[in-house]
Amino acid sequence: MEVPRRPQPSSFTLPLPKPASSALSPLGALEQISKKDVMKEKFQETEDETADTDEFEEEIFSTEEELNASVFVEAHAETSELLDTNTSTGGKNVKLSSQDSFSEDSSISEERLAEEAEEAKKKSEEEEAAAKDREAQRQMLAIEELVQSERNYIRLLEISTVTIKSNLQKLQPPPANLDSMFLYIEDVIDVSSRLLSLLDQKQVQPGDPLFLKTLCDSFLSLSSDIEAAYKEYLANYTNITVVENSYKQKEALWNEIVRVIKSSAPEVNATSLSFFLVMPVQRIARYPLLLQTIQKHTERTHPAYALLEHAAHTSIALNCRINEYKRFREVADKYKKTETLSIKDKINRLNTHSIAKKTARLSQQIKHETGIAPKLVDEEFDALEGFFYVLEHGILELLENVETYLHHLQGFLACKTEEFDLDMDGEKAPICYKEITTALRQWILPTFEKRMRTLIHKPLCALRDLLVGPRNLIRKRLDKLLDYELIEAKSTLSYEEQAVANTYRTMNTLLLNELPRFNGLALQMIWSMLGTFSCLHKDLASDMEQLFQSFAQQLPHSSLNPSAFWKWAESAVLEGAGRLEALCQSVEDTLNAPAVQPLSPSSQRRLKQLTDKHGSGKIYQVMETVVGSRDLDLNLARGELVAIISEADSRGDKRRWLVDAGGRRGYAPCAKLIRYHQATEDPPPSPHLTPPDGVTEIRRHSYTPESRPLTVMSRPCFQIMAAYDFTARETMKFLLRGAASSCPGAQHKRGNPEWSLVEA
Repeated sequence: MEVPRRPQPSSFTLPLPKPASSALSPLGALEQISKKDVMKEKFQETEDETADTDEFEEEIFSTEEELNASVFVEAHAETSELLDTNTSTGGKNVKLSSQDSFSEDSSISEERLAEEAEEAKKKSEEEEAAAKDREAQRQMLAIEELVQSERNYIRLLEISTVTIKSNLQKLQPPPANLDSMFLYIEDVIDVSSRLLSLLDQKQVQPGDPLFLKTLCDSFLSLSSDIEAAYKEYLANYTNITVVENSYKQKEALWNEIVRVIKSSAPEVNATSLSFFLVMPVQRIARYPLLLQTIQKHTERTHPAYALLEHAAHTSIALNCRINEYKRFREVADKYKKTETLSIKDKINRLNTHSIAKKTARLSQQIKHETGIAPKLVDEEFDALEGFFYVLEHGILELLENVETYLHHLQGFLACKTEEFDLDMDGEKAPICYKEITTALRQWILPTFEKRMRTLIHKPLCALRDLLVGPRNLIRKRLDKLLDYELIEAKSTLSYEEQAVANTYRTMNTLLLNELPRFNGLALQMIWSMLGTFSCLHKDLASDMEQLFQSFAQQLPHSSLNPSAFWKWAESAVLEGAGRLEALCQSVEDTLNAPAVQPLSPSSQRRLKQLTDKHGSGKIYQVMETVVGSRDLDLNLARGELVAIISEADSRGDKRRWLVDAGGRRGYAPCAKLIRYHQATEDPPPSPHLTPPDGVTEIRRHSYTPESRPLTVMSRPCFQIMAAYDFTARETMKFLLRGAASSCPGAQHKRGNPEWSLVEA
């Protein structure tokens, strides 16, 4: 910018009068010349200062005005002084003319400065407007980039899920675990499509000021759905890379996959599935960058600026939560696995670090049990853990009952009673029975069993398998808690100790967040399966009722009214139940009847020999066949008689007795020997005394000499063998194993026919 310069002193023309007597003296001329030189020097200094300050714009104007004003004032003062000294007459007129000339020059300079200032202001306003236009253009470009990249992103994902996946499934054989690679990608496509549809519904172009507000509102309304879709996909992305690496290990399969990818998407230079499947991982991280770029080029006075700032912060928080969820899932996947290691593998895994860690945990556990060290208590987690174990017990119990139910149902179906000849040909009831049982076994019950397995047994088995993961996490959380307690009191932690603390906090937070959801879903599934169980039985009853009604008209009692029919049915059922009970009782009596085992002549001779030699109290009978397995052991047959010599062997073992088998001596197990009681012809007197004829009553504790002696009624006795071991539980009962003597008619004192009075 050029600074206007002040006119030189030589340009001033002062009309001075020249009287004859007013000639200048030499001294006055010198003073005038010297003053002019001083004025020139001051002008030169002013020009130098003005040249140095040309780079500054608005400050230069004020500086120039001050300098010009001061120079003009000094020049005016010096000119006035010069005129006062050199003129004696007419000085007043000269002074007035110089003032008019100065005021005229000053007004011209001020006008120029005002014009230049106005031009500078206008130029700065133009520059500001141009800057605003550039920012608006950049904002519109950023918005268009977000929208257009979202459309291209959805297009490529649809190519991968529709075209490429369908073509890969046509391979023979199709790649294994192909569906797991595209897991959750449909949810990602759905939420992105909904975001674009919300923008398209408003019918607002990116250049419209309302478009930014619409974009922010759409993103914020779908933020929860975006998080739900992307966090599951990103948590599963590790599995995608594992499956793809397994494909790469098979060269022929991988070459075929690459060929399918290139032929399905020729416009995209892709050579692997990860080219498409990594896009959601990259896209969720680009949302904060794109929104922050739009925010950077948006004025703070924009109506949607606050909403845009909120959307940018929400996108950042969304990424943080997704990363945290992915970290939780990695920890869960690491510790919930169940490894089946052999003893050799477990021994190979042992090292000094693992031994020290397990020893420290055991020591801490002992301190908790003995009360030496306090235990960290988390009431919220303890309540969740207790409820989880209750659910686990209920699920396992229900599964066991369902399996037992299905086993009994299979047993019922295996019993094909309609195939037996009941020797009742020609009667309607057996014919109807055969047809009904055939329909039940071939149609109704197999359908019921299939539905039971599909709707109840299979979900219960899946739920039982899902219990393994939380159970392992709870157990590992206890181990990490013991490690955390050891380092909790330390002020400074090493890198490894910090990792241990972070692992415990992560597992604890994960269980506190996920275990309530798991418990709620498991409980909901149990209630649903119990309701399904009831509905299945209701359908079974409806099918059976429909089947029986079709045969009801063929039965002989179908003409009876309902009350009479139910009366007849009740009596028939009770009569059949009585006959069945009688049959069962007769079978039981036959099975439990005591077996009389008379002695053979050789056994009688051995019994007499052993009794004479050892006494009757030492005689025992063998209950089961004894096969010797050690030195000096005897081989004895069931029912053989032996005499006890010693109730312990040479080493003091009381389980092996030394016996005499009628010439042979050796050891036999005492558990297979019972004391023998010989059945006598004349048994001991019966405790049941019969009073003599004519005596109606005999008083207790009285003695009547004239009374006739009492008659003893003897009953025949015989030897019986106990079919099962009997252990006494009440008085008047004793331990019975083997033989005993019994008298017919000696029953229970209260008349119970199931008990007999015996002598051991």
